[in-house]
Formats: sequence, C-alpha cells, structure tokens
Amino acid sequence: MEVIRSFAQLTRHLETLQVRKRVVVVCPQDPHTDYALNRAVEKGFAELILISNPAAWRRFRVVRDYPEHVRTLSVKDPDEAARQAVGVVKAGQADILMKGIINTDNLLHAILDHEKGLLPKGKILTHLAVMETPTYEKLLFFSDAAVIPRPTLQQRIEMIWYAIHTCREFGIRRPRIALIHCTEKVSAKFPHSLDYVNIVELAEGGEFGDVIIDGPLDVRTACEAVSGDIKGIVSPINGKADVLIFPNIESANAFYKSVSLFARAEMAGVLQGPVCPVVLPSRSDSGLSKYYSLAMACLTTPSWK
Repeated sequence: MEVIRSFAQLTRHLETLQVRKRVVVVCPQDPHTDYALNRAVEKGFAELILISNPAAWRRFRVVRDYPEHVRTLSVKDPDEAARQAVGVVKAGQADILMKGIINTDNLLHAILDHEKGLLPKGKILTHLAVMETPTYEKLLFFSDAAVIPRPTLQQRIEMIWYAIHTCREFGIRRPRIALIHCTEKVSAKFPHSLDYVNIVELAEGGEFGDVIIDGPLDVRTACEAVSGDIKGIVSPINGKADVLIFPNIESANAFYKSVSLFARAEMAGVLQGPVCPVVLPSRSDSGLSKYYSLAMACLTTPSWK
C-alpha cells in the first residue's frame, strides 16, 4: 500500500475501496456535521444511521439527497440518542460512531457505561489526532489532546500501540514516534521524561516491533532536522516524526488549537480503545475537519481486533 501523506490522498484511497462503512451519528443537526456526512456519502465510503429528535430531519440535506444511504431514528433527548447509538454498535449494525451537536460528556457517559458501553475491560480510551499543514511534508499524528489528563507509563504505552497501528493502516511501515518535552534533557522534575527513558528502552528491545521511538525531544527537533543539527542532537527521528506523544493534555490541546488557528492546519481525530472508532470532533470544528475525521475513522480498525 502506498503511504497516505495527505487528506486528499486519504479520501481518494477510500473511494477506490468501494466500501461503505456504516456510521451511526448522534444528534447530527448542525450544518458542519451535515456537510461532512453529505460529502462522505457522496464519495461512496459511508452509509448512515442518524439519531436525533424528529424536528431535525427536515433541515438535513443528506436525508433529502441520499435517502437510499440514510436511515433515521427519532428520540426525545440527546442522552437517549447516545444510548441508542451505543446499542446500534453493540448489535453489530454500525462500524463507526460519530458525535454531532451533543455534549461530549453526555456521549462519553454512554460509551463508558460499565454494563452497556463500548470500552472493553482493560482497554484505555485515548484520542489520536492527525494534521496536515503546508509546512510539513506529510501527515503528522499526535496524542492525546482530548481525553487523558496526565498519562501513566502504561497509558503512554497503549497510546503508542494505537498510533503504530493507525500509522500502518495509513501505509507507514516503520513509524517514527517522538516523545515530546520542552527540552531534550531527562529530569526527575518532569516524571514523564523518566517514562520516556523506559519507553525508548522497550522500543530498543523490540517491544513495539519495527518502529523508531526517541525522546525526550521538543516539537521542532522532532519535525525539523536542521534544529537538531544546530543543537548538536543526534536522534533516529532525524526531524521526520510521524507521531508526537505529548506529556499531558494541556500541551497536546494547546498544540492542536495553535496549529489549527495560526498555521491553518487541517485536522482530523478519532477516539481509540472502544470496539469501534469514535469520531469525536469539537462542536466548533469545521465541516471539512469533521469530514476528514470521518474519513480517518473509515480507514481505522481497533488495534486489538
């Protein structure tokens, strides 16, 4: 498989597969979600189950334009919509769950329900984003900007496994994973930098298979070879990172918001860990970002299946 290096290449690849993934969408009545769903159905890689209140359907373009690829379920409130969507996945009737205009906490409450939810015992819930910007030669994945406040060592290891699996589905056979810090120095003042030492040792011992992992590195050193040369830092990442693993949610989220605002980066992201990919955009994300997130989910399968 050819390496997917842009969102345009991703959507073209999905079109060539000629497979429609079944997507159940919770409260999809905002125009940005409508745009994303309409475009995914038009391009031939999605069919939909939409769950919301009955008043929403007459405003929804995808319902009018593609009735043969859309089924609607009417409910009274968002919490019931979330529960029904989880039930649809559990019954094997959908491959992907997508958030519309529902509050994230309400949706996660249904996904994480111990008896009826979608997260298998022993699995962690984490968020993997991917960005495309004109200043970088390929897609850049990063984690976790949305779910885990301060990952433990074991959570970081799971995050890395999810990222490796997703990279390989994008055709990246030997992912370069940078463990991000504000400096390249290990210090007990920053416990995550000590975790990085352990992770690098595991990688060097073959724990993660054919992958390059190094850190601590700062973002610029991880993504620009000349910065490492100037600093005299020798790293196998060599300024060509495919994945950035951030120390905490504050740094990852600030990175996410900064590059999308100031660098005009296009973004996509999914939740990983549940029995199916979960598209969990911000309610303020653009229609294009939601479309790319759905495309990412259509290419992604749970790493443990």
